Amino acid sequence: MTRPVLIGAPVDSGQRQPGCLMGPAAYRVAGIGGLLQSLGLSVTDRGDLALPAMLPETGCSNPAVDQLAATLAWTALIRDAVGQALDQGGMPVVLGGDHALALGSVAGAADHAARAGRPLFLLWLDAHSDFHTPLSTTSGNLHGTPVAYAAGRAGFDGFPPFPAPIPADRICLFGIRSVDPAEHRALEESDIAVNDMRVLDERGITAPLTEFLHRVRDADGMLHVSLDVDFLDPAIAPAVGTTVPGGATFREAHLACELIHETGLMTSLDLVELNPFLDDRGRTAKLMVDLTGSLMGRKVFDRPTRSFT
Repeated sequence: MTRPVLIGAPVDSGQRQPGCLMGPAAYRVAGIGGLLQSLGLSVTDRGDLALPAMLPETGCSNPAVDQLAATLAWTALIRDAVGQALDQGGMPVVLGGDHALALGSVAGAADHAARAGRPLFLLWLDAHSDFHTPLSTTSGNLHGTPVAYAAGRAGFDGFPPFPAPIPADRICLFGIRSVDPAEHRALEESDIAVNDMRVLDERGITAPLTEFLHRVRDADGMLHVSLDVDFLDPAIAPAVGTTVPGGATFREAHLACELIHETGLMTSLDLVELNPFLDDRGRTAKLMVDLTGSLMGRKVFDRPTRSFT
């Protein structure tokens, strides 16, 4: 049986708009623990991780890079917490926090998968490809770098080496609709599957997602799912600092989550970029919790009628 392990990661160092550090609390207030328990799951809440008082001294040749020391410290903390939860037979659910937390969560999952002798696959549900390196980013925001780190791209000097970089054919970007030119060039040189919204409009949600999930199953792989609030259309999920119009609808998002659950392949999960300061009476937090329910087995007909908020 799935045993979710909630790990609060109040990471706010990957971008410059304050508020994501309140994300873990918002998920708890929105009832994530109770919902998972209502599905018959044994839930452990490990509380929130916290940065040490002293951060490592570090630097980067790209002067635009912001809050590198804090991000490196978060990466180490989250990597250890995720790896430990997996080693103990749990399914880590990392409550963020901005997407820089995935530098640690995916590394922790990869470290465990390597020890277990199984391949790790990465499903990135996001408006952005996050394929910059610290050297290529012009914004300096490190929440735009985790996929590049996981794929083993050069340019991460000062970061711990990523354990067993994930081959391109094991990475699926899903719902993409905002890619910087440098990222676009790098993606064109890789074999990473980029399912942007044009692909999803033409083929629908089911076909490309099912094809990727079949590859995971055929390889007896472990699956890390990273769900960014901006995967969703901002009309239904406003609480994110990186809104991009044209995202997944309520039903498309639930369908994707239900398809993932039905395979039984997901072994770790990120919930990222929730900024409660930008929310409308908890609307986005509630939706993200609802989607987590779909990822964990809740069916569409199980949902009670409720008010819009």
